Amino acid sequence: MTVRTARKGSVTPDTRQRLIDVAVRLFARHSFAGTSLQMIADEMGITKAAVYHHFRTREELLSAVVEPALRQLQVAIESAETRRTPHARAEHLLTAYATLAVEHRAVVAVLATDPGAIDLLRGQPESSDLINRQLAILADLTPGPAGYVNATMVLAGIASAARPALVHVDDDVLLRHLVEAGRRALGLRAPRRPAQAG
Repeated sequence: MTVRTARKGSVTPDTRQRLIDVAVRLFARHSFAGTSLQMIADEMGITKAAVYHHFRTREELLSAVVEPALRQLQVAIESAETRRTPHARAEHLLTAYATLAVEHRAVVAVLATDPGAIDLLRGQPESSDLINRQLAILADLTPGPAGYVNATMVLAGIASAARPALVHVDDDVLLRHLVEAGRRALGLRAPRRPAQAG
């Protein structure tokens, strides 16, 4: 991700990241559809033209918001797909997705609960493909429609439970509970720990 150098009289080089951070907060508060570039500019105390210097549209801004999480999800999916069994693939992806949800709480909450953001991502072939591959890995544990219902519930449940509203829950504790709840919903047994030498 390149950061453009600020021109004289322009905004500082870290403005792009600040725009992303403010957008996440406003998307969570007002929804993607309910947040305008003008609202983001007003929140930051800059002009709309300064926002346009970095992002021409809300859609471009949303893509920048979700890019790090989608990159992390892609790595997790590709790694899960190399595992030998459906259980190993699902366990790997479940743990990786829960970790991603905890690390990117605000972004994942927007993606999981905002119909406008979901529709936009579903309309992009790359992100739609990641969503479908992720569902397929978890759905593979249970034959038929039940597998997809279980997978959808687990992914939506993790995203919902990782919302910033649970900020009082320690990240490690939250991650452990998300993975355990996901395992129960998917019917996965926890992996065996290697025997310790005594």
